[in-house]
Amino acid sequence: MKDIDGEIDLVNRDPNNLNSHLGTLHFNDVIGEPDGTHSIECVWRISYLCFNCWKNLFYKLLTLFFGCCIAGEWGCEFAIIAFYHVWVISPCMKVCEINCGLCQRIYTNCANCCIVPCCEAMGGIFHHFKNT
Repeated sequence: MKDIDGEIDLVNRDPNNLNSHLGTLHFNDVIGEPDGTHSIECVWRISYLCFNCWKNLFYKLLTLFFGCCIAGEWGCEFAIIAFYHVWVISPCMKVCEINCGLCQRIYTNCANCCIVPCCEAMGGIFHHFKNT
C-alpha cells in the first residue's frame, strides 16, 4: 500500500488487517505449562527466547528466499484474473445480457399475444358480477 507521497509504507504493512490474527501469536499462545507441571525457570526462559528467535529468524529467511518469487507468482495470478475479466468474462456477460434482452422481448410479445387476451376476456366475464 502506498502512502500519500507514493512511497511504500514500511511501518503499517497490513493496513487492511488481512493477517491480524498472526500478529498476536506469542509464546504463551502456543506453549503453556499448567499449574503443578513446571519446568526449571531457566528452561522456560530459554524456551521463550528460542521460540521468538526462531520464529522471527525463520520467517525472515523464508521471506528472503521465497517472498519475492511468491509475490511475483501472485502478481501473475491476479494479472491473469484481470485479463480474464477484461477480455473474456465481461464480454461474455455482455453477450448474455444482449441475448437475454432479446429473449425478454420475445417472451413479452408471446405473453401479450396469448395470455393478455385470455385475461381480458376472463375479466370481462367477471366484470358483470356485482356484489349485492
